[in-house]
Amino acid sequence: SLIDFIYFGAEHMVTGYDHILFLIGVVFFLSNYFDIFKFITAFTIAHCITLVFATFYGITANAYLIDAVIAFSVIYKGFENLDGFKKYFSFNPPNLILMVFIFGLIHGFGLSTRLQEVSNLSLYQILSFNVGVEFGQIAVLVIVFLLLSIIRGKIFNKISRISNWILVVSGVFLLVYQLNGYFTDHSHEEDHKHEEYHVHDEDHNHDEEHTHDEEHTHDEDHNHEEYHKNDEDHKHDEDHTHDKDHTHDDYHKHEEDHDHGHTH
Repeated sequence: SLIDFIYFGAEHMVTGYDHILFLIGVVFFLSNYFDIFKFITAFTIAHCITLVFATFYGITANAYLIDAVIAFSVIYKGFENLDGFKKYFSFNPPNLILMVFIFGLIHGFGLSTRLQEVSNLSLYQILSFNVGVEFGQIAVLVIVFLLLSIIRGKIFNKISRISNWILVVSGVFLLVYQLNGYFTDHSHEEDHKHEEYHVHDEDHNHDEEHTHDEEHTHDEDHNHEEYHKNDEDHKHDEDHTHDKDHTHDDYHKHEEDHDHGHTH
């Protein structure tokens, strides 16, 4: 039912640790409600676009690669919060809202990839799933914002540094994990295809051998039949010759009897 899809979407968002980590990075330094509204709206619109359209039109990609890009978005946001662009590259980061929107598209595509594992989806079911995602996102943001409000104070700078380094390390871990899953799964698929090829090749060779054996047996049967036919023809010729000889002997005997009677 549509209620089930709403619950499914909310559950996926609440348990999606990669989505939660990215949202924590987005709102970490935001205290103004208008700023929070801008960034969350950009993220929401972006992931709604790819979630709905990619699912409705069946556009998909490898789930491991999509999740790897989502993991990279966590690394990016934590690195940006640490002011890494200025410290290590000596330039300002790209427009924050634009980057949140771009990564929102990727997050929505990841949600769509998972949703497409359920076949024969209607537009209403897709929209219901999307509504559930928004509910889940609101719940996550409320909890995150409350926690951030509690830790704001004199030691906030120290906590923020540790927290964002945790985001970067977590993102790296997730990235390695997803790439490892991709290459392992890809190698498994190649091995499976290789095994199928060998099985097909063995079956093909078996069929050829079976066909060859049938042809060989057929040739032997055919030769055997010809042999018997020739043997029968030979016997028939012998019988025919024997009959001729017998008739010839009877003829000579009859002539001798006739000459004997005439002499007598």
